[in-house]
Amino acid sequence: MYKAEIYVNYKPSVLDPKAEVIKQTLARLGDTNVATVLVGKYFELTLAADSQAAAEEQIDRICDSMLANVNMESYRFTVQAVAQ
Repeated sequence: MYKAEIYVNYKPSVLDPKAEVIKQTLARLGDTNVATVLVGKYFELTLAADSQAAAEEQIDRICDSMLANVNMESYRFTVQAVAQ
């Protein structure tokens, strides 16, 4: 069994309106030293695979086809073996 932790965020060239609202609100609340805010999605998947490489390949395919809009978002993930 393998556990994947996946993070999906907008690409740097895409405006993130939620992050901008959070940044502006923080400034109004007095936190004017916040330079950037990143809002994203987090997923955890546990899967049975023959190897870590096979699990990573499957997770990459899942991210490309379903979890991330690859035109606007980028993703990164880690995969580690877990006890059954």
